[in-house]
Amino acid sequence: MNRLWQETEGQDVAEYAIMLAVVLVIVTGMVRLIGTNASAVFSQVGSSIQ
Repeated sequence: MNRLWQETEGQDVAEYAIMLAVVLVIVTGMVRLIGTNASAVFSQVGSSIQ
């Protein structure tokens, strides 16, 4: 494990893992935000139709 942190390939892997984690957090937040807003819009449309 120590060798991975000292070699450049190991550092690249660690950097990619950190970037992937950040992207996943952002995407998860966006999906939750869009899902909540879409649910509210569909509820409004459904109540308008009735």
